[in-house]
Amino acid sequence: MMLHTMMAAALTGLATLAQAQVPNGYPADYQKIIDGAKKEGKLVIYGATDSKAAAPLIKDFSALYPGISVEYNDMNSTEVYNRFISEVAAGGNTADVMWSSAMDLQMRLASDGYALKYKSVEADKIPGWAMWNEMAYGTTFEPAAIVYNKRLMDAKEVPQTHADFAKLIALPKFKDKVTTYDIEKSGVGFMFMTQDAKENPAFLALENAFGAARVRVQSSTGTMMERISSGENLIGYNMLGSYALVRAKTDPSIGVVLPKDYTLILSRVQFINKAAKNLNAGKLWLDYILSKRGQTVIANGSRLFAIRADVVGETTSAELIKQIGAANVKPVPVHPIILQFLGPVKRMAFLTQWKETGGKK
Repeated sequence: MMLHTMMAAALTGLATLAQAQVPNGYPADYQKIIDGAKKEGKLVIYGATDSKAAAPLIKDFSALYPGISVEYNDMNSTEVYNRFISEVAAGGNTADVMWSSAMDLQMRLASDGYALKYKSVEADKIPGWAMWNEMAYGTTFEPAAIVYNKRLMDAKEVPQTHADFAKLIALPKFKDKVTTYDIEKSGVGFMFMTQDAKENPAFLALENAFGAARVRVQSSTGTMMERISSGENLIGYNMLGSYALVRAKTDPSIGVVLPKDYTLILSRVQFINKAAKNLNAGKLWLDYILSKRGQTVIANGSRLFAIRADVVGETTSAELIKQIGAANVKPVPVHPIILQFLGPVKRMAFLTQWKETGGKK
């Protein structure tokens, strides 16, 4: 009898522990999602966020929901898309959650019917432009930055606007010394450049300046940063400001400019695969990433700039807006409107013009 009583007490204790896991302010029936996720016991994420930046989030999520093992696959933004599409076509296992900085590729998948319609309990805490149809959610607030070598460039040379940058790189000193994304290979690079074409009335002059400088293209911010730090390149364009600002704190060679005419803001888009094996775990993860707790880790652990206005710290949307000025912040919307350059004809025309002007190298 005593054994039964002890077991009952233990089970009651476990039930209480499980109940206590429903975050404050969440509906009581959220417990069903937690229980379902624990039964699934696993979560597979395909992400374009560096493993180093994702690690603090995975660690905190695992502390909050022990028993759910997170398999995080770190790829570049184009690989994330291609791998998911090919695995779905082959009918094999694939990601439960897709999380990528190539906002347009994510929106293509979501609008093509791959995303689960799920209204996050945290949905009303993020800006309206950062959510589409209760399917795709923006999770960060990251600026596109100009990055330069502080040792090899005079402070007076440092460009403060897109027009300044175009003028500067046309100078002989910058030939073979300018870098940006390879927009054919990098999803995020292509998206940034097409958004520039919409925002910058002098975009063709910028492309021609890249041509004069014989721009060197790379597929990742990390590679560009190494080349700028070493002096192989002097200046980089449309680099992920979140990564660059973190690097600048420890690397005295790295300087970062958030352009004063306009600064594009990228938000890493996340959605749950409609056909996910671990649907409940996917919901838990999405809600966690958008929660104040998850966003605080995004800001202060991952250093990716929190999108929520109520998160405090240096790497937050509130701080960035204060720095750049609300009028100059241009968020790329989480919306199918950003797909306009992904159609084969428009994409080819854009890439052809890029190659003929700026992106030969």
